[in-house]
Amino acid sequence: MVPEGLPLTLHAYRLLTGAATPLVPALISHRLKHGKEHPARLSERYGVAKIARPGGPLIWVHGASVGELMSVIPLIERIREKDFGVLCTSGTVTSASLAEQRMPKGVIHQFVTVDAPRYVRRFLDHWQPDLALFVESDLWPNLVMGSARSGVPLILVNGRLSERSFDRWRRVPGTIAALLRCFDLCLAQSAADAERIRELGAPHVTMTGNLKLDVPEPPAEPASLLALRAAIGERTVIAGASTHAGEETMLIDAHRRLRGSFAALLTIVAPRHPDRGPGILEIAHSGGLKARLRSRGELPEADTDIYVADTLGELGLIYRLAPIVFVGGSLASHGGQNPIEPIKLGAAILHGPNVWNFAEIYEALDKSHGAEEVADASKLAVRLGALLKDAAARAAVVASARETVAILGGALDRTLAALDPWLMQLRLERRAGDA
Repeated sequence: MVPEGLPLTLHAYRLLTGAATPLVPALISHRLKHGKEHPARLSERYGVAKIARPGGPLIWVHGASVGELMSVIPLIERIREKDFGVLCTSGTVTSASLAEQRMPKGVIHQFVTVDAPRYVRRFLDHWQPDLALFVESDLWPNLVMGSARSGVPLILVNGRLSERSFDRWRRVPGTIAALLRCFDLCLAQSAADAERIRELGAPHVTMTGNLKLDVPEPPAEPASLLALRAAIGERTVIAGASTHAGEETMLIDAHRRLRGSFAALLTIVAPRHPDRGPGILEIAHSGGLKARLRSRGELPEADTDIYVADTLGELGLIYRLAPIVFVGGSLASHGGQNPIEPIKLGAAILHGPNVWNFAEIYEALDKSHGAEEVADASKLAVRLGALLKDAAARAAVVASARETVAILGGALDRTLAALDPWLMQLRLERRAGDA
């Protein structure tokens, strides 16, 4: 429900975004030129749908990008099994591609509308969701308040609030409190997240755990896996996954340090943003290394040093081939990426110190010796070399990591149990309407 007495900041935000609506086409055009919009689906940004609303109760699930959608795919599958329609929205081209590849049959994906009152109204009038699940922390004010005004129950699932975000929101306590009071329930990833969300003003908060721990191992297309495995042969492989700017340079430097000890070494680099692939190729070439790009349909050759996996949805291939994975966003200041998928596929994990996006997971993994922090490029090379030389130590790291993940799991069942009263109410309303 919408809280009474909205703070001045939210009134001002609504007025400003309404006044700025005529500028939105220019913004969308700019994003389109930089590859950040889907050219055939621009209307969705204006709340215009080319797909009819399905009949019956409709659950709307919103996540910002790839990571958020990945975490709720098992939840969406379970909701679909209960015969509910599902509308999924996200904000990036990569997440739309993921939705096309991985979402259960029958799930509708739309790009989230620009957060302007006119577009939000148009979106809600068309889809008329019966329940909205917002994933983690992507809280657009007009979207949240407009949904609440329309009587849509709002639930935050897999809620996350880092210490940094918490400190920022505390500077405008009335604003975040008003937004959080729109939510009927907030399901938090951890006790720390729950406490921070509660302290900022959410009235109903429960800790259900992190859904990312319950995500199944990522798939790998069999023919692609066979071809890549054949191209690599018996070579020694290390990988950097979901890397950010600067981290590729560190991995390439580590490769140069290690190739004297491991003559057939191949380093696979999978950037978080695939469009950065050609730039990474240039970094490798400038360092005197031979490199190839997967986006060009190339496979590594016998003398390839760096293989840049600049494609979408293929991390499952890499995790099946690399016994050691450096998880990116952690030496760069991006808060770290999710380590769970490579762990489930048997990779030993290295990461940098900047892992606040997954602080509790990495803390538990490091404590159990299921992962290891490296402070810089030099330490990264040392630990990669040590793990490559010691298969028993590597196996022990993987075993500890899998045990830790198993202990921390169970969020999917707890989240479904928390959602069940709302889903049951929708089932009862449907039966009453059919009677």
